[in-house]
Amino acid sequence: MTDLETPVAPSRAGPAWRRAAPALLGYAAVRALGLVTLAVWSAARDKSAHQLLSARWDSLWYTRVAELGYGYEVRLPNGDVHSNLAFFPLLPWLERAFAAVTPLSYADAGLLVSALASLAAAWGIFAVADHVYGRRAGICAVLLWAVLPVGIVQSMAYSESLFTALAAWSLYAVLTGRWLTAGLLASLAGLTRPVGAAVVAAVWVAAIASFVRERSVPARTGAPGWRRALAMLIAPLGAAGYVLWVGRHTGKGPLGYLDVQAGWRNGFDGGYAFARFVGDKFTSFPSALAGLALIIGVGLLVWLYVICVRQRQPLPLLVYAGVVTLLALCASSYFGSKPRLLLPAFPLLLPPALALARLRTSRSAWVLGGVAVASAAYGAFWLNGSGPP
Repeated sequence: MTDLETPVAPSRAGPAWRRAAPALLGYAAVRALGLVTLAVWSAARDKSAHQLLSARWDSLWYTRVAELGYGYEVRLPNGDVHSNLAFFPLLPWLERAFAAVTPLSYADAGLLVSALASLAAAWGIFAVADHVYGRRAGICAVLLWAVLPVGIVQSMAYSESLFTALAAWSLYAVLTGRWLTAGLLASLAGLTRPVGAAVVAAVWVAAIASFVRERSVPARTGAPGWRRALAMLIAPLGAAGYVLWVGRHTGKGPLGYLDVQAGWRNGFDGGYAFARFVGDKFTSFPSALAGLALIIGVGLLVWLYVICVRQRQPLPLLVYAGVVTLLALCASSYFGSKPRLLLPAFPLLLPPALALARLRTSRSAWVLGGVAVASAAYGAFWLNGSGPP
């Protein structure tokens, strides 16, 4: 039992990798299906699946940072300035490192990082779900994450897989009382994406709750207080360090990063812009169906979070999933990117994973298999169409 009063799964016999092997093999199979489907679909449309995965949209910005460093920007006719300072540095650092020690290009190094990180993320999700609900739920959680409609992003040279891996293992470290590891991984997550604030919040809230609980029950023994305090100190260093560096680099002080994001028309407006976007869909009949679908989707997210609360998920998971969801829905960024911004919010998948785990194996396999095929087809269609920004 940890000092967070986290439920402990049944006894775990054998090495950790062997316990996680079915989840990782299933995850790899789903990703392979998605990539094969993308390759066939792209070839039929005379497009390159490799280019779609590694050399379009944000992946181009990451490889430019890896190759040329920061300072590149594009000025649009409407006056907006798209600066590569908006992209956090850990992924391009890793791309540069892999390109330096292998014959891979920066783009292919990004694909390699994404592939390795996605497996690490799958293992981390399994570890968290296994710890809280047991092995079957852990396997189902990983497979549900793999078959999400925008799951193809996990195989792109994007930072979602890397961030999810760092977040999942940081949360697992909190749940198992490994505070210094949790703080370090949270700091690295903060070097990966702005939503690293969600991991920092989870570490801070869990540590504070642990201190409060310890004061109310003095005889209770847990991790030494200095470890929790040090984890709280380490956790925000990655994000804070980069944001402050951007402020100094631009000469605009601590708020310089906000100006960079404003150039991309990104910001936090409490969901006002998203609400207007949804409302505008109801001005005509065909688009009203899309608006209705968006409302249903948001309602589903809220419903899943309520179930997470009712099932008494550990506090770090609730805080993390809540902050990720809030930042995704309440950002004024490009609305088509919101599904992939929600990709790291894996604790929301634990309620359906637990429900699937209670079914017979054959029935859950049929359900997941059918969804995997649909996800692969949608991913191929999506990337060959509008795709992520």
